[in-house]
Amino acid sequence: MSTDTYLAVFLGSKTSPKWAAWNAMPEAERKAKEQAGIAGWKGWVEKHQGAIQAMGGPLGKTKQVDGKGIADIANEMGAFTVVRAASHEAAAKMFENHPHFAIFPGERVEIMPVLPIPGG
Repeated sequence: MSTDTYLAVFLGSKTSPKWAAWNAMPEAERKAKEQAGIAGWKGWVEKHQGAIQAMGGPLGKTKQVDGKGIADIANEMGAFTVVRAASHEAAAKMFENHPHFAIFPGERVEIMPVLPIPGG
């Protein structure tokens, strides 16, 4: 059984209906949900600690660099983590019902294999 490395990117739009509902919650209710989300996330980490290769973390504002120079842009990436799993499917299953979207207003987690550098 082979074990490979996978990058998981947590995504969600700050302009989505989920974020609008989150921001519209009374502060006490939102704080309670935040606490439940953090507890859920800690539980997820504990359950999968043997597979987590790099904890990663939240992502800040984005700068794009291209042939025109440097610009501030917005994207949907909110956080990342790196896991090891026996297959792409097994890696994806780790994120089913993740607090990112089950409790917090995140929308999805995208999981992709980290491939070797060609000719490397």
